[in-house]
Amino acid sequence: MKAAGTVLVAGSANLDFVVRASHVPAPGETVLGRDFATFPGGKGANQAVACARAGGAYTRMLLALGDDPYAAVLDKALAEAGVERHVIRAADVASGTAFICLSDDAENAITVAPGANAALRPHHLPSLRGVSHLLLQLETPLDTVASFAHVARAAGVRVMLNAAPATALPAGLLDDVDLLVVNEGELATLAGPGTLAEQLARLPVPCVVVTLGARGCIARRGGELFLQPAFPVDAVDTTAAGDTFCGALAARLAQHAPLADALRFASAASALACTRLGAQTSVPTRAEVDAWLAGQADETPRRAALAAYRGLSGS
Repeated sequence: MKAAGTVLVAGSANLDFVVRASHVPAPGETVLGRDFATFPGGKGANQAVACARAGGAYTRMLLALGDDPYAAVLDKALAEAGVERHVIRAADVASGTAFICLSDDAENAITVAPGANAALRPHHLPSLRGVSHLLLQLETPLDTVASFAHVARAAGVRVMLNAAPATALPAGLLDDVDLLVVNEGELATLAGPGTLAEQLARLPVPCVVVTLGARGCIARRGGELFLQPAFPVDAVDTTAAGDTFCGALAARLAQHAPLADALRFASAASALACTRLGAQTSVPTRAEVDAWLAGQADETPRRAALAAYRGLSGS
C-alpha cells in the first residue's frame, strides 16, 4: 500500500472573539448579546487542525503570528492538535483576529482583521520535501497564495485551494490548482451565473467541490459528478464547518482515499463540528468521525433530493 502523504497548510490564524445573540444584527442595528468567549480560529489554522485531528494526517502549517499575547494561544492550539508549525514572526503587528456574532439559529456574521496574516510572503514557503498536498485559502495576500500554488505545482505537489473569502483571483492561479473547494457564493464569484452544472463546467480546474450547506456537496472531476448529501444534525455553531470539511478532505485524499469516500468523511466531520461551539474546539477526532459514520442510515433519499437541486438532475 502506498504511504500516506503529508499535508502542508499555508494560511491564516486568528483569535476569534465570539458573542452569542438572538440574531445577527442588520445594518445599523444594535443587538444585546449574551455569552462571550474567545477561541483559536482562522481559516488556515482551522483547516490544519481538522486535517490533523479529524483526518488523522501528518500536518504541517505555515503561518504568521504577531507580537502579542494572542500568538501564544494560537500556536498552542495548533501544537495540541499535533500540527507541526512553521511560524513567521511579524514584529510590531497584532496577530489576526475575527469578531463573530453567533445567532440562536446557528447563523453567524464574521469580520476579520488580518493583522500578521498579511505579512505572509512568497519567500516564506518552507521546503516541500515529503509534502503530497498543499492546502491554501484566501485570508493571506493573494500574490502569496498564487506564488505558493505555482511553486508547489512545479514541484509535483497537489494543490488544493479553498477560495474563501469570495474574491476575484489573480490571473493564472486556477491553472496551478488541482482541487478547488467553494461554496455557492464563491462559485458564483468565480464562474458567474447559471446552473451548478454550467458553473462547474466553466472552471479550468481538474476537480471542483461545491459545498451546499445543509444540502451537502457536489464534486465535478473531469466529466464525472459526485453527490454527497449532508448528514442531518441539530446545529449549534456553523463557524468552522467549511474549514473542517476542507481539512478532513485534504487528509483523506493524502491517505489515498477515493474521492467519493473522502467527500463522505469530510461531510461527516463537518456535520459533527456544527454540533459544538467554537472553531478549532468544534473539530472532532478521527475516531469520532469513524464511529459516527458507522451508525448512519441509508443516504439514497437525500442523494436523490440533492441531484434535483439547481438543475443538476438534467445535466
